Amino acid sequence: MPDYAGLVRYMVEQMVSQPDQVRVEQEDDGHRSVVRVETAAVDLGKVIGRNGRHIEAIRMVVRAASLRNRDRVQVEVRD
Repeated sequence: MPDYAGLVRYMVEQMVSQPDQVRVEQEDDGHRSVVRVETAAVDLGKVIGRNGRHIEAIRMVVRAASLRNRDRVQVEVRD
C-alpha cells in the first residue's frame, strides 16, 4: 500500500508554524486506510482552514492519489 501518511505529512508540514509537532499515523486494513493527523494546538486551525477548506483539499488530494490502486483512504484530524 502506498505511503499516504507521507503525502499528508508533507502537505501539513508546509501549512503549520511548528512542523516538528506534526504527527501522522496510518492504519491499513486491506484496501482501506485511515490517516490520522495530530498537530500543535495553535496550528489546528491552519490545518482545518476556514469552513474546513484546507482539510477538504488535503482529503481531495489523497483521494486522487488513491484512485490508481483503488484504495479507500480516510483522513482524520485529532484535537
